[in-house]
Amino acid sequence: MADDNGRENEAFIEEELQVKAYDFRLLKRLLGFAARYWYLFALAVVFLFASTAADLARPYLVGVAIDDFIKKGDIASLGRTGVFFLLLVISGFVFNLLQIYVLSYAGQSIILNIRQKLFEHMQRLPLSYFDKNPVGRLVTRVTNDTEALNEVYTNVLVTLLKDFAILGGVVVIMFRLDVKMTLVSLAIMPAVIVLTVFFRRRIRKVYRNVRTSLAKINAAISENISGMRIIQLFNREKENFERFDRTGREYYKAAMSEIITFGLFRPAVEMMSFIALSLLVWFGGLEVLEGTLQFGTLYAFTNYISMLFHPINDLAEKYNILQASMAAAERIFLILDTPAEDDSGKLSIPDGIKGEIEFRNVWFAYNEGDWVLRDVSFTVPAGKTVAIVGATGAGKTSIISLLSRLYEIQKGEILIDGINIRDIRKDDLRRMISVVLQDVFLFSGRLKDNIRLNEESITDEKIREATRYVNADGFISRLPKGYDTEVMERGATFSAGQRQLLAFARALAFDPKILVLDEATSNIDTETEMLIQDALTRLTRNRTTIVIAHRLSTIQHADKIIVLHKGRVRESGTHQELLARRGMYHSLYLLQYQKQEPSSSSERLH
Repeated sequence: MADDNGRENEAFIEEELQVKAYDFRLLKRLLGFAARYWYLFALAVVFLFASTAADLARPYLVGVAIDDFIKKGDIASLGRTGVFFLLLVISGFVFNLLQIYVLSYAGQSIILNIRQKLFEHMQRLPLSYFDKNPVGRLVTRVTNDTEALNEVYTNVLVTLLKDFAILGGVVVIMFRLDVKMTLVSLAIMPAVIVLTVFFRRRIRKVYRNVRTSLAKINAAISENISGMRIIQLFNREKENFERFDRTGREYYKAAMSEIITFGLFRPAVEMMSFIALSLLVWFGGLEVLEGTLQFGTLYAFTNYISMLFHPINDLAEKYNILQASMAAAERIFLILDTPAEDDSGKLSIPDGIKGEIEFRNVWFAYNEGDWVLRDVSFTVPAGKTVAIVGATGAGKTSIISLLSRLYEIQKGEILIDGINIRDIRKDDLRRMISVVLQDVFLFSGRLKDNIRLNEESITDEKIREATRYVNADGFISRLPKGYDTEVMERGATFSAGQRQLLAFARALAFDPKILVLDEATSNIDTETEMLIQDALTRLTRNRTTIVIAHRLSTIQHADKIIVLHKGRVRESGTHQELLARRGMYHSLYLLQYQKQEPSSSSERLH
């Protein structure tokens, strides 16, 4: 667990260090998700330009009212202008509201599609992918990163057009009103451009430091919560707090740097706008006094100057949003670009399949050249029980993964009723196999749903029948809500023995042709083991069964026992045959029983 957390934390921090400012390739892919909602974005653009036109028209209208109606005392025209101005305010509000609603609807729809596509793709990824990518990291991709993309669709792509529309519209109107005053107003713009370029470079560096520091905080919290038991047992609370305090202060400094950068940029832009306004008032005021410029035009210019600098502030913020969204998009597309689990199988499972299993010269390695299984060959006759034993790391559990094609072998063949499992569709192959693992995973939800796993064809009566068959109905009937009892995260409220009984019931409910028990009784107390042993005889009847176990007492009645050592089959035979050979199985048997029952060991051997 600690190793997984360490790998997750290092990978997370490394990803944050690789944040990109923008990437047109990623942006193109993001636009691809928006393509199906083009009509909504087109509608939002229409509303956007309508609201922008209303905003731009208001200062111009006031200027006309001052110069043409107030000076001349034209009350009737002034009244009509006032009504028209009110209509502009209302229409601008309505169009802006519609634009926000349409954009939000489109953005949330796109995020829903991305999240569903991401989740669906993750379910089809090979198991080896999840070996290398810890859970917390993937959860962040599906939740936080997809939500970060929402800002691109709602606050950047379309509203960016509004900023440019306002900038362009303001400049065009100002030139139409008075060229000289426009040039005076824009005299400060070169300084604004230099300031913006400097801010862009500075904020990218600051943003990277903030994200890296935040990643370290998230990593520290995740690691400490996961290892809380060890921390408290070894009394390391103080030392861990001191380490977290240093990490927190590092983030504090980075966040303050970001605040200061924004704090300098925004006031600086405002200062530039006031300088432009001062120049305008000075030169414009002189021209008004000289009679070469109307007062209403000067009033309109002062309003347009404010409107001109507002989008510049917005563009800086949108750049920051775009940078964060591009980083999130890159991580999401990294998952979506990972090839899904390959399924070369074309055949369906025949109705009359018996379930005979054959491993024929199988070689397998998780990492190239590091062989876990070496030239493994054995047969499990249909309806028989074969046990596989061996020391830790012998390759026992790998056999289960290969049988279900969770991993693919490098050499050899695995056959079921003479059919190579590579030729069988994975869905059909896995439907005929039920696996009971040592570490039982229970999902949040009702107990009966944990048994049927959302397979609606498994009725409540079939669930009850399965639980009775494996002796799990005893403790279930004592629960306040019985089969409707809510299961907490990972079944924390159930004992290890109860979780194992539920796993047996789950396996039986799917009525498999092949049953696999992977260390299924290693965590069971003596009383529960007796219940399971009582059920195993019935559970395995007429089913091909593979049992992997360390406790040899659970597999003495198996039809055949296979001894694995360092990835090779060393011995095979019945319990008594293997004891008589006095080989590896005999040694394993003595290790487990000689110290506990020295007086009776020799009797068992003979």
